[in-house]
Formats: sequence, C-alpha cells, structure tokens
Amino acid sequence: MKINTDEKKIQEILTRSVDTIYPNRKKFEEMLKSGKQLRVYMGIDPTATYVHLGHATNYIILKRLHGLGHKMIVLIGDFTAMIGDPSDKGAARKRLTRADVENNLKTFKKQIGKILDFSDKKNPIELRFNSDWLANLNFEKLIDIASNFTVQRMLERDIFEKRIKEKKPLYVHEFFYPLMQGYDSVALEADVEIGGTDQTFNMLAGRQLVAAYQKREKIVMTTTLLENPVTGEKLMSKSLGTGIGLDENPDEMYGKTMALPDEAIVQVFIDCTYLPMEEIKEMEEQLKKGTNPRDLKMRLAREIVMLYHSADDARKAEENFVKIFQKKEAPEEVVEVKIKNRETNILDLLVETKLAASKGEARRLVEQGGVKVGDQIISDINAVVEIPADGVLVQKGKRHFIKVHN
Repeated sequence: MKINTDEKKIQEILTRSVDTIYPNRKKFEEMLKSGKQLRVYMGIDPTATYVHLGHATNYIILKRLHGLGHKMIVLIGDFTAMIGDPSDKGAARKRLTRADVENNLKTFKKQIGKILDFSDKKNPIELRFNSDWLANLNFEKLIDIASNFTVQRMLERDIFEKRIKEKKPLYVHEFFYPLMQGYDSVALEADVEIGGTDQTFNMLAGRQLVAAYQKREKIVMTTTLLENPVTGEKLMSKSLGTGIGLDENPDEMYGKTMALPDEAIVQVFIDCTYLPMEEIKEMEEQLKKGTNPRDLKMRLAREIVMLYHSADDARKAEENFVKIFQKKEAPEEVVEVKIKNRETNILDLLVETKLAASKGEARRLVEQGGVKVGDQIISDINAVVEIPADGVLVQKGKRHFIKVHN
C-alpha cells in the first residue's frame, strides 16, 4: 500500500480536534512522513445501542488516516464493556451482561460505517473484538500485566483520588479496566491509538505495555471532547443517555443539533464536519461580529444531517424544524397510528402509540406539561381522550408528532 505523505493532510490530522499527542507531536509527524503503513485504532465499548457525534470525531480522524493509506482498526470492547470503564465516573459503573453487550452491538458496524468504508478492498478496515484475547487470559498472564503498574500509579487517576477523598467505594475490578484496555494495544500490535481526553489514562497504560512487551513506541493521540465551553458539561455521553446518535432520524438529528448551546457551534463544526478550517474560522469571526448564532447553527444542522442521511433529508428536516419551532405548525409528514378504543386514558394512549415506553414515563410527560392533544395541553394524568372520526394530532415535547385514529 502506497502511503500518502501530503503535508497539508498530515497537518490537519496533527492539529484538528487534537488535544495532546504522546510522546509528542514531532514523533507522530515523523512516523506519518516516513512512508510506513501505521496500524491505527480506536476502541469503543458497547455500553449503549448507539454511537454518537462525540465518537464520530475520532472516526473522522481515522477516515483521514485511512485516506493516506494507513491500516485502520475499529475495536469493539465487548469484553471491557462487561467490566465498566471507571473514567470520569463518581461511582462504579453497572456491569453489563453478555446479553446486554450483544444487544447493544447489533447496529454498531452499520452506524460506524456511515463514516468509515468497511467495503474498501484495497485497504480493508478491520473490525475486532477484545474478547478474542481478553476472555482467554489466565491468572498468570493477568499478574504479569499487572506487574507493570504500581498502586500509586493507579491512584493518580483524578476520579479514584476523588472517590477516596469522598469515602465512596472504589472496587478492585475497576483497576483491571486500564490493564485490559492497555493490553488491547499489545494484542493489536498498534502503532497509534486515538481517543477522547477522558481515555488518556487508559491509552497511556497501553503505551506502557507496548513498551514493556514489544520494546517499541506507541503513539497516543487524545482528542477534544464535545463540551459546553461555559459550563464544562459533556454534550455527548452514552452513560448519561445524552447526545446525537448516528442512528437517529433526520428530524431528531436536526432538532438536537439546534438545541446545542450557541457556545459550542464552532467546536462542533471543527470536530463533527468536513468543512475546511478556513471556512470555520470565517464563521467564528461572523459570530464575534454579531451574526445570529441560530443561522450558523442551522448550517451546522444541515451539514450533520447530510453526512448521516442525505441533502434531501437535510432540506426536509429544516423545513419541518421551521414549521414546528418558528411557525408553530405541525410537520407535513406525520406518522399515523391506529388504536383500539375510541376513548382512552392519556397514559394508556401514550404507551399504546409508543410515545412513552412505560406508564411511569407517560405520567412524567403529562405532569411536566409535555403532552398536547390537538391544541390542548394535557396536564391531568386521569384525562380521557376521545378520538374524533378524522383522527387527532398528539404531540410529545417539541419534536414528536403522531396522528391517532381508530
């Protein structure tokens, strides 16, 4: 495979969405200019059913590296997901079962395939699972891996220090996680690992193990997290159930992008689109000069929907958004649902039409004023809805509409 060493493309990889490169940027730059094919990977634990825009930042970087001819590996942490990554967690994660993991994995390749070309025959992208080697480790090997780290090093993790200070439980199995993720780098014979700054400790553990077992350098590149620059709050988090999933429909994707804080617009353009940096910098200047953030956010929402759906889907999503939020109208295309009874309790109606997953969720929606039938907001959980002959529009929140008839 001939490796492209184009200076401009290499500089974009070294700078765009990048926080820190270990051991340093110069070393990685030398490797990229050497003409040698590098083995590059990013790992993701299937702790939810969706991949979000925060992960997309890293897959976009993999796409750029793949375009230069390097070998890309998408690592699914099916084994580590059952341990639970303690990164940035104030308490131990709930451990997933094998069934949980397999259910979450069902559409991962399809979602990631919206960015990476798994059909490439000249330079195939590998999809690997760390259960292939971690599930077979015996105690002798695990002890050998653990011998490369001190307890003091483990306790350097901010989150571990914080839990000890707050007298919260810190479980021994949580120490295993960075060891396991670190060993992934050895098993994959990786030259480069890419991940968010929340993964720095785990990725550096891999760098240490590669040096110990394979006597060579492994580059670690940490990328910027999508955060609100004012509050520091994560905008995308599987564990919190937030963010914009790559499997979401165009209207949801567009609407959620419009709901992002204005302060995050520029960073999301940088991390989640392919627009040239020159154009993004121009938009940043426009914001400073007083351009309405809404206008640039609509451009951002169109770009994101086009990436994961199509230009036509982006156009329709924007039209629907304008109808719902600016003109206060229902979208042109509304899903129609037939129910059994002409008269039904509002909670039963929400569950039967799948606007709510349970009566508990339905109750919360009604009590919070998030349900409208026709033009009327329903605030009484005991309300009985009568379905007219020509049907009625039911709205949940700001973006969910269905037409109900029987």
